[in-house]
Amino acid sequence: MKDLQFLKTEVINDVLVVSINCPGKVNKVSSDLLREIETIINQTKGKQYKGMVILSEKPDNFVVGADIDELKAMKTDEEIKQYISKANDILFKLEKLPFPTVSMINGNCLGGGVELTLVTDYRIATDSTDTVMGLPEIKLGLIPAAGGTQRLPRLIGIQNALPLILQGSNVRPRRAKRLGLIDEIVIPYGLKEIGVKKALQLKGKRTIKRKRKFIEWLLESNPLGRKIIFSQARKMVMKQTRGLYPAALAAIDSVEYGYKTNVTKGVAKDIERFVTLVKSYQSKSLMNLFFAMTDLKKNPLEKKAKNISKLAVIGTGLMGTGIAQVSLPLCDTVLVKDMALDAVSRSMAQIRKSLEKRARSGAIRDFDKEILWGKIVPCDDYVNFKNTDLVIEAVFEDLQLKQNLVKEVEAVTGDNTIFASNTSAIPISLIARASKRPQNMIGMHYFSPVPAMPLLEIIKTPKTADWVVATALKFGIAQGKTCIVVKDGPGFYTTRILAPYLNEAVFLIEEGVPMNDIDRALLQFGYPIGPVGLLDEVGIDVGAHVAIELGQEFKARGAAPSNVLPLLFSKGFKGKKNKKGFYDYSKPKKKGMRVPNEEIYKVIGKVTWQHLPMQEIQERVSLMMINEAALCLQEGIISSPRDGDVGSILGLGFPPFRGGIFRHIDREGVKTIVDTMMKYYDKGMKRFIPAQILVDMAKSGKRFYKD
Repeated sequence: MKDLQFLKTEVINDVLVVSINCPGKVNKVSSDLLREIETIINQTKGKQYKGMVILSEKPDNFVVGADIDELKAMKTDEEIKQYISKANDILFKLEKLPFPTVSMINGNCLGGGVELTLVTDYRIATDSTDTVMGLPEIKLGLIPAAGGTQRLPRLIGIQNALPLILQGSNVRPRRAKRLGLIDEIVIPYGLKEIGVKKALQLKGKRTIKRKRKFIEWLLESNPLGRKIIFSQARKMVMKQTRGLYPAALAAIDSVEYGYKTNVTKGVAKDIERFVTLVKSYQSKSLMNLFFAMTDLKKNPLEKKAKNISKLAVIGTGLMGTGIAQVSLPLCDTVLVKDMALDAVSRSMAQIRKSLEKRARSGAIRDFDKEILWGKIVPCDDYVNFKNTDLVIEAVFEDLQLKQNLVKEVEAVTGDNTIFASNTSAIPISLIARASKRPQNMIGMHYFSPVPAMPLLEIIKTPKTADWVVATALKFGIAQGKTCIVVKDGPGFYTTRILAPYLNEAVFLIEEGVPMNDIDRALLQFGYPIGPVGLLDEVGIDVGAHVAIELGQEFKARGAAPSNVLPLLFSKGFKGKKNKKGFYDYSKPKKKGMRVPNEEIYKVIGKVTWQHLPMQEIQERVSLMMINEAALCLQEGIISSPRDGDVGSILGLGFPPFRGGIFRHIDREGVKTIVDTMMKYYDKGMKRFIPAQILVDMAKSGKRFYKD
């Protein structure tokens, strides 16, 4: 078949083999790809094929989903409708081909890729560690509208399908086979031959009859049972999202409607829902976040970066252990050091446990597990530190301790060794005062737990060499992190904007606003955890340290922090870690909320209880973070609104559906933000003085983003 740019065809033993190879690194479902698939389907008419095999020529992906760039560029409802309608028309045609179809899945198979496999008669996946399947549309504020909400539940059951659709999580081949999402697992070699052989074995269209457990059959085979499932799903979604993400509820509606009608009508309705969701500000915000994260996967200083072959991690707590763990695939040697080998042993046990879990899931092979494990060298001294490329310290937040480490490391390493601090608040310049090589000093602020949290905040001082920044960026990106580079200063970006946010919550507690009211308001705003609960999670000891560390900086501009956190810490309050925090961890939750710890009020003094409107609580607490972020942009701590948005969402949990702090400001209106801040400033709360950049933009009518 001629004139095809995205697809290649050949006939083997009367089986049509279709190989997908879109321009670029990945196969995306674009309008061009859809046209070529349609061309191939049309050209099968009158041919006596015995089957069709669909596979990818990419080494690590099958089809990764829709072309989001193309989707974002669509301006009208009609364009969006035509795109998704065309995709569905083609999939229906593929589903109705008169001969058996087999999809050979190797690498990432996501979104439209999964929906493509769902219309084939037989699905074979490789056991490659790159092979994962999933429907991530929900993470973009969308639903899988090319049959995902209709065919997946019918294939694997409603109760198995809903979590995949609503969470957007990936499944590896072993679990996919248990669910019934795939039929067979093979090695990632000879896929074309395996597919052809299977197509010939099928001999005709295949009707799948999956074995179902009795309770599944009981609930899913009748309208009443399904009503219970959908009702529980909606309750779960409302509890987790508070209705702030419309795509999740739309997805449940889609599955339910499909079962009340049929696949064809369900798909037709999904097209309508999809058009509406694409235009929603939630989806636009999530798409913008996706593009921002994609941009930050590129290293603008790539040519200056050096390779990290030998890494040393000092400190074997939760952070140090996590840093070592995510670095193992990237280095030949990873030194793990602490004062005593007992501490190193505990850290290594945690790493081993994680490696075994990944091997069981299929994320790595057993052989790779042992290779990775063999890279770790336990240390209680500096004997092995010679020729180390990068040293990351993750010890206690103590300036003198960190400065001592700098001196000790520099005494045993060479001129090309980078020293990185994982500090969350201490300026790198202060730590670097102990250094003979300040140009090699940098901050690499990871977030806990390191393997799960996607952000890495890289902090450069005026003396940090470009090659050091480039190398830290390259290393962080290779770890799978989204990296933002910020300028040095107290608290850098993330800790600095978090501090006033938490501080305002403490002021409200002192004013007599119930803790549950504060947390409930910010949960409804969209944060994953309320500020009071976050203080307990992070630790009152950590909060006290940050309050002291940044206190003088804020006080100098008339925004002195509360002294409650240092006071509580001095009385033995550390939060959840010692079960002595703002909340009482000896009592069960009431209506999903923790019971406040009355001991808190014995320390901070008697308060006069008051219930403020939810909006007022949301404004006061969120505006403290928003204004501080604007100040960081104004001062050049962050280089762009994009970096500020990504840092606020991935590092601090700013609501993703709002697009980040600066997109939120644009949406609310800069003038509205300034006027709201002045409302509280005029009430005597001088900390609400708006950043000058906001005042100027409010006057000129400017925005942070053009789109």
